[in-house]
Amino acid sequence: MISYKLFEYGKPLQRVESDLPEVGENEILLRVKAAGVCHSDLHIRHGAYDLGNGRQLSMADRGLPLPLTLGHEIAGTVVQTGAKVTNIELGRNYLVYPWQGCGTCAMCTAGHENLCPTANRSMGVYQQGGYSDHVLVTDARYLIDIGDMDPTEAAPYACSGVTTYSAMRKFDADIFRRETLVIYGGGGLGLMAVRIAKALDCPRIVVVDPDVRKRDAALDAGASTFISANGQSSAEDIRAAAGGRVYMILDCVGSSETVEQGLSLLAKGGKLVQVGLFGGHVDVPTPSMPLGVKGYQGSYVGSIDETKALIALVRDKQIPQIPTTTRKLEEANEALENLANGSAVGRQVLVP
Repeated sequence: MISYKLFEYGKPLQRVESDLPEVGENEILLRVKAAGVCHSDLHIRHGAYDLGNGRQLSMADRGLPLPLTLGHEIAGTVVQTGAKVTNIELGRNYLVYPWQGCGTCAMCTAGHENLCPTANRSMGVYQQGGYSDHVLVTDARYLIDIGDMDPTEAAPYACSGVTTYSAMRKFDADIFRRETLVIYGGGGLGLMAVRIAKALDCPRIVVVDPDVRKRDAALDAGASTFISANGQSSAEDIRAAAGGRVYMILDCVGSSETVEQGLSLLAKGGKLVQVGLFGGHVDVPTPSMPLGVKGYQGSYVGSIDETKALIALVRDKQIPQIPTTTRKLEEANEALENLANGSAVGRQVLVP
């Protein structure tokens, strides 16, 4: 099989040709039909998260194995199953749930493997991922039947989709259906959030991004307003677009600037949920949180049940696909560079 692996942090991926892996009794081998390119892949290639104030969280310290095949947004066709695998059809397309934990702790057994505190087996992070023409999945419970859905459409729901879906479920449901949602970031994650928020009946959505090239994509996705973050009056513009008071902010960027501005914008009882990992550091006046009854919560991907619920929502509401550029597998490095320099609009998906 052909895979694109990271051998050294900060360096381009390398093409590797190898034998197909042996399939264990509980395992499933898929021929990859689509693998989404995510900002987390950039962080992994870089080798660290920026913690602000000159500090970093290195991937080596997190225990990531090199060489590593990147790619955690994976959809593919089953070509081989282990002897003990049941209810999985050869030749059928599935979405892979990549956020796998130890499988035995309280969080994992409750269905929240993405919150596993003692171990992590996430694909494309700790296990080999989808920048390949084949991928091995450790258990049938991680496969979600997508039927006749296009794999290039389905693949991004394994990360950008379930990340934004899970984050929006952390807002009060009544407030969500009544107030304006402000989204920082108009990239693939932000556009996915707009689509899903519309399907969840959020009445107004404001997208904030410094790149005006993303304006049309945001408005086409269903945003009520697009605001350039470069404007001197952007804070006032955001508040005005939200009807005078901001109760919900979904931060798909996660920089010092977006979090600090977002917390300052929140009305009494408002909440900011951060999913972006751009990096930085914020100083928060501690009395402002209880006095403003403000909420600030991080949200990391989502559970397998949330992923299944999202796929059902996509089918039920016929959520349109966000702008997607398909690229050949051998263009993996070019796709990462486009993501890094901000020239990609929507999602890029590698197709072997």
